[in-house]
Amino acid sequence: MLSNDQLDRWDRENFFHPSTHLAQHARGETPNRIVTGGQGVYIEDRDGNRLLDAFAGLYCVNVGYGRTEITDAIAQQARELAYYHAYVGHGTEASITLSKMILDRAPAGMSKVYFGLGGSDANETNIKLVWYYNNILGRPEKKKIISRWRGYHGSGLMTGSLTGLSSFHNKFDLPLPQVLHTEAPYYLRRPRQNMSEAEFVLHCAAELEALIEREGADTIAAFIGEPVLGTGGIVPPPAGYWDAIQQVLDRHDILLIVDEVVTGFGRLGSMMGSDHYGLRPDIITIAKGLTSAYAPLSGSIIGDRLWKVLEQGTDENGPIGHGWTYSAHPIGAAAGIANLNLVDSLGLVENAGKTGGYLNTQMKAALADHPHVAEVRGEGMLCAVELVKDRDNTSFFDPSEKVAIRIVAEMVKSGVIARAMPQGDIIGFAPPLCLSREEADIVVEKTAAAVKAVLG
Repeated sequence: MLSNDQLDRWDRENFFHPSTHLAQHARGETPNRIVTGGQGVYIEDRDGNRLLDAFAGLYCVNVGYGRTEITDAIAQQARELAYYHAYVGHGTEASITLSKMILDRAPAGMSKVYFGLGGSDANETNIKLVWYYNNILGRPEKKKIISRWRGYHGSGLMTGSLTGLSSFHNKFDLPLPQVLHTEAPYYLRRPRQNMSEAEFVLHCAAELEALIEREGADTIAAFIGEPVLGTGGIVPPPAGYWDAIQQVLDRHDILLIVDEVVTGFGRLGSMMGSDHYGLRPDIITIAKGLTSAYAPLSGSIIGDRLWKVLEQGTDENGPIGHGWTYSAHPIGAAAGIANLNLVDSLGLVENAGKTGGYLNTQMKAALADHPHVAEVRGEGMLCAVELVKDRDNTSFFDPSEKVAIRIVAEMVKSGVIARAMPQGDIIGFAPPLCLSREEADIVVEKTAAAVKAVLG
C-alpha cells in the first residue's frame, strides 16, 4: 500500500493532467485530489472526504456512481469478447444493439451511428464526413465550418478550432483557417443592454447571415452548435433562437451539426436536446451521457440526406477511408446498453426535468437578489450562477480576482463540487440525473454560503 505522500509525489513527477496549470502542479502549489470511490451523487477521495459531485464528473456521470448494472455488463462483455474491430462489416451484439437503441431515441430523420471514443474524435469524424459529402456532390469549395464564440466542441486540431474559447487556441496555432465563429446566444452579454430577447435573436441571425454573405455561401459547409452552451457558461438559448438560425442555414444549404455531448440522453429533461428545441440536425454528436462515462464511447448520428451521399461516395470510390481502431469497442457498447436501460428504468429523463427545475428555482430564490449575482440560469439538470462586480451596469470582476474559483474552492471545503467556468465568473452545475430534492437543497445551501463567504 502506497503512502499518500508517495502517491502524491508520483502524481506530480509522472502524470500529465489535462486542463491544469502544469508548473504549479509540478511544484506542489495546487491541490491534488485522488478519487477512490463513489456512490450515487457522491465521490470519495483517498483522505476519506465525501463530496457531493454537483458536476457529475464533467457533465457525464448521468446515472450516478456505483451502478453495478453497468459494471457487471462491462465485466461480462470483457469475459466474452474484450475486443474486436468494426472494419469491413464486422460487428458485435453489443455494438449492433446499441446502434438500434440510439436511433430509437434520436430525432426523426436520422439513419446510422458511427462510434468513437470521445466527443472530440466524434466531431473530427463529423467534419471529415461533411467534407466528403461536399466532394461527392461536386462542391469542393464548400468546406468552411461556422461555430460560435464560447461554444465547446473538443480539444483536437479541428475540434479545438471549433471551440470558441481562447484558452483552447492560445499558443496552439488555432483556430485553423477553415473555421469561422459567429455570435454566441448569450443574452446577458448582449452588445446593447436595451436589447430585448427578441431583438437579440434577430441580431444573432443577422450576424450569421452577414458572415455567410462575406464568406460566400458556396464556401460554407456546416454550422455546429450545442443546444445549450455548455463549457462556455451553461447558457440556454433565448426563445426563438434555434428557429431563426435554422432558417438562415436552410436558405444557404448549410448542414447542421448538433453537438449533444452534454445534452444527449436526458440532461435537459428531454431525451435529446434536438427534440427539446425543435432542431433538425444532419449530424448529432453524442458521448458523455451515452455510457455515463463508465467506459469511453462517443458517436456520430448521421442523418438521412448525408447518409445517402456517403453511400453514393462508396459506390463511386470504394470503401470509405475513415475509421478508429476502437470504433464501436464492445466494452463501451455494453456499458452504453446498460446505461440507457438504467436511464429508462430509473426515470432519469423525467427526474432531470423535475428535480433540475427545482434546483434552478431554489438557486434563484437563494441568490437572484444578491448584489453581485447578475443571473441564475439553467435548463433541466443544468444550472449556472454568473457573478459581476456591479449588476446595475453589468460590469465584470477583473479575472485576476478569481472570484468564481474562490467560491468553488469554498464549496469544496463544505463538501460540494461545482465548476468555475472559463472566461467569466460563472459557477456551473450539472449534477447526476439521479439527484434528489434533498441533495439539490444541499447544493443550493452550500453555494449561497460560499458566495456570502467570498463576496459578503
